[in-house]
Amino acid sequence: MENVKNKVRIGKTGLQSSKMGFGAGVVGNAMMYPKMDDRKSEELMYSALSHNIEMIDTAYLYGMGRSEELIGEVIHKQGVRDQLILSTKASPNPQFGEAGLEVDNSPSALREAVDDSLKRLKTDYIDIFYLHFPNSSIPLLEAAFTLAQLKKEGKIRAVGASNLNFQQLQEFNKEGYLDVLQAEYSLLVRTVEKEIIPYCLKNDISLIPFFPLASGLLAGSYKEDDVFTDTSRLNNPLFRKDAFLANLKRVDQLKEFAKRKEVQPAQIALAWLLTRPSVEVIIPGATRPDQINSNLQALNVQLTENELHELDHIFDQNNG
Repeated sequence: MENVKNKVRIGKTGLQSSKMGFGAGVVGNAMMYPKMDDRKSEELMYSALSHNIEMIDTAYLYGMGRSEELIGEVIHKQGVRDQLILSTKASPNPQFGEAGLEVDNSPSALREAVDDSLKRLKTDYIDIFYLHFPNSSIPLLEAAFTLAQLKKEGKIRAVGASNLNFQQLQEFNKEGYLDVLQAEYSLLVRTVEKEIIPYCLKNDISLIPFFPLASGLLAGSYKEDDVFTDTSRLNNPLFRKDAFLANLKRVDQLKEFAKRKEVQPAQIALAWLLTRPSVEVIIPGATRPDQINSNLQALNVQLTENELHELDHIFDQNNG
């Protein structure tokens, strides 16, 4: 159970949450996780709620709305909506073509996406609503303005965006509408530190990392001869042969580090993220209830300045 001292303010949103949320990317998402049926998805949700996790993060693309439906059903049954920070992401009218995923971020499509998410989540407001992808013909500032209007109307409480590079971030936030940014960030992927984090700090934007465990690499369970067939890892530079082998060596050092601290490598990786500027809340995922409990133990891990320097050295890309 989380202590009240772990409550944090999320940027300029006015929202407060426990530091450890739940990234519900597998919930209701049998499309990407064939082993995840509705029963297992509900078990994960009940586990997260029983551990007093307050931020639940999902998206339309997670099962094309099914994740939102299941989450809405469980929260409604438990009667805990007012205790939670619910966030979801819009990918209106997704088209998967040769150029990748294209979406429709027009004002009408975003408004419809918010209304549809409200119905699926069985709620009359969404705490943080994200533009999931910028891959649209609609200018980012126009999309940001639409979400800002929805915030004024009370349908959403905070404006979010995800998967923006630095240039896109600046365009989206040209009028200061952005409250929360989701971006890839972990011990193995630190590109946001150069420009994005300083910008977030300057503009009081909260950064919520996705892939905090680098698609499982930082959990320390992969081996050199592992073969990956899922699209997310096949397309991930971290898993390409030479990079993968170099990353395993770094993770071996992380394992030794964690062993000295008598905790799990994943707990070190999550605790490290909570020391980063602009990061108030993290939302690791899980495929089993015990992983949710294990993730929560990261809140008890304290890292000294010397230990942070040691982690920097281990994950310095020039040391590979």
